[in-house]
This record gives sequence, C-alpha cells and structure tokens, in this order.
Amino acid sequence: MRRAMARAVVGDDDYGEDPAVNELQRRAAGTLGTEAALFVPTATMANLIAVMCHCQQRGTQLFLGQNAHLHLYEHGGAAQVAGVHSQALPDLPDGTFDLDQLELTIREAHGSRYHPRPQLICLENTHSSAGGRVLPLTYLRQVRELADHYGLQVHMDGARLMNAAVAQGVEPAQIAQHCDSVSLCFSKGLGAPAGAVLAGRREFIAEAWRTRKLLGGGMRQAGVLAAAALLGLRHAEATLHRDHDNARRFAEGIHVLDLPLCSVNLAAVETNIVMVNVRGAWPSPAELCDHLRATSEEEVAETGQAVSVLLLPWSAHTVRAVWHRDISARDTELARSKLEFVARKCQEKLALGLHPTPLGTGGA
Repeated sequence: MRRAMARAVVGDDDYGEDPAVNELQRRAAGTLGTEAALFVPTATMANLIAVMCHCQQRGTQLFLGQNAHLHLYEHGGAAQVAGVHSQALPDLPDGTFDLDQLELTIREAHGSRYHPRPQLICLENTHSSAGGRVLPLTYLRQVRELADHYGLQVHMDGARLMNAAVAQGVEPAQIAQHCDSVSLCFSKGLGAPAGAVLAGRREFIAEAWRTRKLLGGGMRQAGVLAAAALLGLRHAEATLHRDHDNARRFAEGIHVLDLPLCSVNLAAVETNIVMVNVRGAWPSPAELCDHLRATSEEEVAETGQAVSVLLLPWSAHTVRAVWHRDISARDTELARSKLEFVARKCQEKLALGLHPTPLGTGGA
C-alpha cells in the first residue's frame, strides 16, 4: 500500500485533475451502482455533507438510531453545522429500528406546524454499536418504501458497507440501491490511512463538491491517498472475508472456553467486530483491557510468550474487538490465548479474595 502511494500519479484534485482520485471516484461509483462519487478526507465529513445536501433548509429533521455513529460520535455536526434536528429512535439489537415507530414519528411531524419538517432517514450498515451487524436487504427495501411514501430521502452511513456486502454475499450496489446517498470509508476494514467517498446522483455529488469546499475538505495532490484507497477497494472481498473468518474464530474460541469472567453471543457475530460481555464487578471493561495490553514475567513463565492485545472498553459491561487487514489468524489465536490467561488469573484472585492488582506493566 505504501508503494502504491509512493508511485501514485497525482494532480490538483481541487481542479479535478488528479488521475488517482478520478479513478477512485469512478471505481467507487461503479462498485456502489451510483452515477458519481466524491473523495473526501473522512467518513464523518461524508456524512455531514450528505446531511447538508439533503437538508438545505435549516431546522429540518432527520431520523436515525439513538446509537448511530452519526448521532453519537460525530460531534453533533448535523446540529452544529447544518442546523438540522436529529430525531433519535431506539435501536434494536440487530442495528435496525422499529419501522412502525419510525412511521409514527414521521407521520406526527408530517404537515405539523410545530414539529421540524421531516426530510431524511439515516441508516448505518454495518452497525458499529450493535457489533458490526448487517442490515437485512428486506429491511432496506421497507425503509425505502416508507421514505418514498412520505417524500423523504435516505442516506446510508456505509463506513463498513463492504463488510455488509461480503457478509451477505451480494454486490455493494444491491445494498446502496435503496439509498439516495451512501458514504464508504477506506480507513477501516479496507486498510487505507485516510479517506472516504460520498456517492449518489450526479446532481447531488455536484452539490456535495461545493459543500466539501465549504467544510475545508478540498485537497490538492490527494492521489497519494486515493492510491491507497484504490488498493483497498480492489482487494476488499478477500481481505474482509479473512477478517470475518478471524473474528468468528476468536468468538467461537471464547465461547468454547465457557469462561466465568466473559462471554460472546455467537449469533451477533456477523462481520469483523466481536463484542465480549464482561460479567461481575471486577475487572471492569477498562481494567480488563489494561490487563490484556500489559505483559508480565508471570505470563512469560506460564505461556512462554508476552502478548499485548489492544481491545476497546465499549460500555459498562462490554469490550469491543475489531479485525483489520493487519491481523492474521496467528494473531487471532494469540489474542484468544491472552484473554484466556487474563481471565484465569482474574478468577484466581477473586477465588482467593485478593485485592485486585495489575497483572503486569509495560507492553510489547
């Protein structure tokens, strides 16, 4: 990937003259089945541009899940920058929200003199907070029909859309066809250092270009980034299949261990994310992650190796593990073994009634 970046033929993308960026935009649009696509620095910017282009009148309303990335982790850009009200609906465990409730909420606002004007429905696929769950195609069709009935637009935060396509065994365009716009991130499973695209109709992307400029997203010799994204896109299917297999192998390994400390819901593992449920008051998810990252002489003495594993404390009782192109099957097995070791040591301390202390310091 670094070689591809170094060899990239570049131009001035702000004038539409960068060959690598132009090729990436054409390839992305073709992959997603849209008329055009626009390269932007981040998927967060892509989502914000989509909101601003769909909701050009300030004070309009978008509907999305309460745990959506766009709602929780993008600094409220829809409100801060676009002046758009977000109506958050409860998420179901699979990353969807109840369509009857969605329709009721839309109907209450539709034609009301008191509610913000409904304009946009935002979906997230795969759904990060739900553990990488894939939105069913039938659900996407139903959302599209609902949006059409009430004259609304649909945007998909498709940061991990390629994971969804691989998991469902369909072309990405079969997912994107139900949306008016879709974002796709290159710096997650596709492994590029930066970049995303926003895709949609040609007129929509022309307006998106102006909004990108407004937000400071115009770039010059961006081909060095586009080259990495192109490489990731070309190898997406093989890379993501491997990530999904490794995540599944890790989850099954934890499930078989039947540890008192933690568990995994295998039915919820659909792509490259595994949510590990942590039981009991100690260790907390943050403490468990500290133990997994730390190494010790005791670990080397018992296992013959020092392994540092980076997981993310996700909630009060959950840690999140995410696979990407640099994590091998061997790395996956080492992570499973380290979690088993840490869980066993914590359980021994609890059984002895010892005051919890770190298992070790440092990292490798």
